[in-house]
Amino acid sequence: MSELLNGQVVAAFGRHYSVEIAGGEILECVPRGKKSDVACGDLVEIQRNSANQGVIERILPRSSLLHRSVIHREKLIAANVTQLIVVVATEPSFSDELLARSLIAAHNQQIKPLIILNKCDLPTAKAAATLQPYRDIGYPVLELSAKEDISALRPWLQGHNSVLVGQSGMGKSTLINNLLPEAKAATREISSVLDSGKHTTTHARLYHLNADSNLIDCPGVQAFGLHHLTLGEIEHGFVEFSAYLGQCRFRDCQHLHEPNCAILEAVKAGKINARRLALFQSITRQS
Repeated sequence: MSELLNGQVVAAFGRHYSVEIAGGEILECVPRGKKSDVACGDLVEIQRNSANQGVIERILPRSSLLHRSVIHREKLIAANVTQLIVVVATEPSFSDELLARSLIAAHNQQIKPLIILNKCDLPTAKAAATLQPYRDIGYPVLELSAKEDISALRPWLQGHNSVLVGQSGMGKSTLINNLLPEAKAATREISSVLDSGKHTTTHARLYHLNADSNLIDCPGVQAFGLHHLTLGEIEHGFVEFSAYLGQCRFRDCQHLHEPNCAILEAVKAGKINARRLALFQSITRQS
């Protein structure tokens, strides 16, 4: 049996993975056994079994794992990332609940967040208003037009393993094309009838920006389940709640209509945005 090789998963296609080993060589690999819990960005040990193929024998310990889930089903997004970049746009309209869910998942894994408002060559008032509550609680929002100039994004990427997520049609592929012209990511026109983008990225892929910085692009997502998180973990993902947690009358307060709820009182006092509370209530109902 040949010696195990260390590598990094740079693309994920279902149960098939591209693994980059020393020297930049790419091997096409499958996991050992029927179950696969490998994610793009994973550091792995592989057994080479032909010139350009191998078997993933072990996943090395992760520093983070970004994933989404619904009951009985989980979707791994990316491993070992240090920054989550959520791309939204002035059009098509975006879901602030999906944005909130993504940020909760990042907070749970101690991943730094960045929100990009793309297509700022178009009218921005509606999108900017939706994002204002996020600005107010400290989330960085970077406004740009990927078709015109993405230079403002480059400093945010330096030194990070970033993962790019967002609904289809937000312009992620255009961002990738301008950051890495050699990537040749597919772009398509927005469907004005459906007010939604057509899926262009069909798998997660890691791109090397430089020796210290990587970027993982993922398929567009229309839902971001958080079934794997507890109520307490979701509460902490609403960062503006932190000053009030533990102050409710009831230990198991759901922040719906309970008497002496510190969160509800903070909303009435204008200290917490009412839309953010509505998002919390919606997310905890559905997970």
